[in-house]
Parts: sequence; structure tokens; C-alpha cells
Amino acid sequence: MPFGGGAGRAGRSRHRRDTTDASASSAGEERFGGGEPKDPVERARAICLRLLTGTPRTRSQLASALRRREIPEEAIETVLSRFEEVGLIDDAAFAGAWVDSRHHGRGLARRALARELRTRGVEPAVIDEAVSRLDPEQEEETARALVERKMHATRGLDRQRRLRRLAGMLARRGYSEGLALRVVREALEAEGEDPEELDRHLPAD
Repeated sequence: MPFGGGAGRAGRSRHRRDTTDASASSAGEERFGGGEPKDPVERARAICLRLLTGTPRTRSQLASALRRREIPEEAIETVLSRFEEVGLIDDAAFAGAWVDSRHHGRGLARRALARELRTRGVEPAVIDEAVSRLDPEQEEETARALVERKMHATRGLDRQRRLRRLAGMLARRGYSEGLALRVVREALEAEGEDPEELDRHLPAD
């Protein structure tokens, strides 16, 4: 065997490995240039998977994010439809979870919950179905609990200001004016306020 034959084979082997590595690197750079695939469908899929990590999102929210990244509409439709098919996007489940979380966590009423879901692009029929699970009795019970927690912060204020502040707190959470005033009136009566005096400060029908 000629001297250096093993070294020659080793050199050729290293050359083949280097060429293969370079080709793979070049292909990777072509596919993942800038950290993302160049193919619009692959890009859309990668973006959606990142956005969905740890945070559910609506189809509309994902579509808006993809448009901001200048993904073509055809690719957006392809990816989002596929994500819906496999359950990665489920606006009905999103809306139901949103209603449960925001009502129990923030005390929001159906009107406020519907408004928040609309801003997230949920379809009206899906919103109606989600908020309908929150029945009027539960909504009123939550309103009473909110007023009870805020009562101490209004003590020392005059009657009219207490009434306005507590009712305003409920209104900001989406409760109707009628429900808000009735719940606040009953809470103030329970504290010993004169019902006739309270009526003087209530809006006329």
C-alpha cells in the first residue's frame, strides 16, 4: 500500500463531509433565511404556532397577525383552515373560556364580554352562544358581590356620590343601568340608608 493512502482516503472523506455539510447549510439558509421559511404556507404555519404557544387566539387575531407579516391571503386561508380542522383554532372554545374567565375573574357582564369578543374577531353567533351560558341570576349575583366588595371604599361619601360611584363601577363592567341601580339601592338600604332618600337620587324612568 502506498505511503499516505490512508491519509488520502481520510482527506477525501473529510471533503465529502464538508461538501455535504455546506449543502445542508445552504439549503437551511434558503429555507430558513432570516429565521423563517421562505414558503408562505410554511411561514404562516411557523408564525401561528409561535403565537399559539401558551395563549389561545381567535382565527381573526391570527389572520391579522399574518397580514401584518405580509403573508398572501391564499396561504393564510390554507393554514388557518387546516389549524381549525385539527383543533388548534376553535373560536367557540375560545369564547366559552373567555366568558368563564372574565366573568369570574373580573366580574364582567354579558354586554362587556360580548364587546371584548367582538374586538377579537369572534363571529356574532359564536358570541351569542358563549354569553348565553351566563344566566341573568348568575350575573346579578356577581353584581351584588362586586358592590359588596366596593362598599367600604365609599363610606363617608354623601348618598348621591355613593350611589353614582357604585352604579358607575357596575356600568363599566357591562351591567345594565336598571340592574346596577337596583343592586346598589338594595345594598345601601341594607346599610340603613333611607329608601325614600335614595329614590330622590335615582334617574326618572
